[in-house]
Amino acid sequence: MRGVKRFFLVAAVFFAALFVLVFVLENQQSASLTFLGWSTAQLPISVFVALALILGMLAGPVLTLLIGRRRPRAKV
Repeated sequence: MRGVKRFFLVAAVFFAALFVLVFVLENQQSASLTFLGWSTAQLPISVFVALALILGMLAGPVLTLLIGRRRPRAKV
């Protein structure tokens, strides 16, 4: 049973890496972002999407920790 779980985990990681590779190779068009007067350099679109993904993955746990500290825990 443990071998089957490991196989599916390796397969999932492989397909995720393959998906990311295809995404990066398909989105090589250069773009520049402008927000509130700030402008970025010309970078591939895949770089902006990857940065947004990483920032979102970091912001989620940080916000969860901040909100979790404010709520009082119920006594058991």
